[in-house]
Amino acid sequence: MDTLVQTPRTTLKRRPGRGSFDRALINSILDEALVCHIGFTVDDQPYVVPTTYARVDDRLYIHGSIASRMLRNLAAGVPMCFTVTLLDGLVLARSAFHHSMNYRSVMVFGVAREVADLAERLRAFEAVVNHVMPNRFAATRAPDEQEIKATSVIALDIDEASAKVRNGPVSDAEEDYALPFWAGVVPMKLVPQAPIPDERLLPGVPVPPELTSYRRAR
Repeated sequence: MDTLVQTPRTTLKRRPGRGSFDRALINSILDEALVCHIGFTVDDQPYVVPTTYARVDDRLYIHGSIASRMLRNLAAGVPMCFTVTLLDGLVLARSAFHHSMNYRSVMVFGVAREVADLAERLRAFEAVVNHVMPNRFAATRAPDEQEIKATSVIALDIDEASAKVRNGPVSDAEEDYALPFWAGVVPMKLVPQAPIPDERLLPGVPVPPELTSYRRAR
């Protein structure tokens, strides 16, 4: 389905015009971001944990240590809130009140499931590695049996989600446009630096071309 069904939890109360339920837009933001924050509650104590992830079709995968409190509770059915944010610019207004940011964000609600099937677990491992660096999984040693056993994998279907986007100029109060203060947008983007080789890298191993041309697709 091209547009997700709007729910009470995904309905934007403030600035609803910035909201979107378009699946293509949601997917594009998820595919560009590297870090998500996962919110959940255990015994009335809220937690928000940053981690990485991968999207495969209409599903998110997150993995980590089997000792992870977050993954252990999410696998047991604790409801979760998954969020990502991309910062695109600082919006500097003439008034302090109207300062803002240009951004793209996604929020996904749901209950995850533990991934037990070995083939799906391996697909999740590959997807997460390749989400961080395209084609990287094929250029590494695959996880061995012990590493697979030590890793917990959960899946969250992207069924209840929304995007929120601000992309535009300063929006000052009309009377403030006459003030002699600089106003405008400072664009922001993630820019990789030159790769730093590991000190124990074998002689003659070249830098993969995908590292020297690394960019987050937008």
